[in-house]
Amino acid sequence: MTNQQLSSAQQEARRRSRQLMAKRIGGQAYLWLLLVVLYAPILLIFIFSFTQSKVFGNWTGFTFHLYENLFTGYDSTAQVRVDPNLYRAIFFTIVIAVCAATIATLLGTLAAIGLFNMRSRLRKGITFLNSIPMINPDILTGISLFLLFVFLNISRGFTTVLIAHVVFCTPYVVLSVMPRLMQMNPNLYEAALDLGATPAQALRKVMLPELRPGMVSGFILALTLSIDDFGVTFFTKGSNGLETLSTFIYADARKGGLTPELRPLFSLIFFTILVLLIIMNIRTNKQLNKQSKK
Repeated sequence: MTNQQLSSAQQEARRRSRQLMAKRIGGQAYLWLLLVVLYAPILLIFIFSFTQSKVFGNWTGFTFHLYENLFTGYDSTAQVRVDPNLYRAIFFTIVIAVCAATIATLLGTLAAIGLFNMRSRLRKGITFLNSIPMINPDILTGISLFLLFVFLNISRGFTTVLIAHVVFCTPYVVLSVMPRLMQMNPNLYEAALDLGATPAQALRKVMLPELRPGMVSGFILALTLSIDDFGVTFFTKGSNGLETLSTFIYADARKGGLTPELRPLFSLIFFTILVLLIIMNIRTNKQLNKQSKK
């Protein structure tokens, strides 16, 4: 190889190296920009939850005053009670989310097991139908359920909201449990039956322990979706005074501002979900490591 060819090859290698470096830097910059856009509002809410100002963005000094107000229900500075509707909304949000997530986890797990044991063509068709509620806009699901309850002459309130949340959470649980079924040894259930277990015992003692990680993931996902939902809740809650956190925030914002105690509440919800996700990831990694060692 001549000196000219060698120099040309070196220049080409440097050019490719610069291109790869530029792509890497551009990709990392885009990723960090995306993370900033996603998490900057949450960070701002967290920062301004430690100031007493009722106007968001106005820093008046570091204090736990808003957290104290949230937990005591009384603003000692203004000598007034925090809006009691906020606590009613928190209560109904938690009750509906826990109940809906629990019911959706049970129904979704059973549906996933039944779906897994179907013939291939039928399974694909049902899986496609299961994905439609997840793709549908919330407003379409909410209006559809609203019209259904009106047609059946069902009074809207706590029960209709709970049913609606179970309806749109269940497909996500099915989606979370199906991968665990795919990974599970299909002979375990049959072996349990051959050893004398009843179908219910085989389901409870053999299949459910294998499916537990997927069920936990589905439960947390359903819990988060239920807490977050506005569209479906708005159309199914009726006019009897039932409010969840999302509908309370909507009504509060229409008055011209947000209750300051919502800032510490948002921060606590975010970090609670974050801790749950971290615990889930740690447990999943431990299980994967155990499986790889086997």
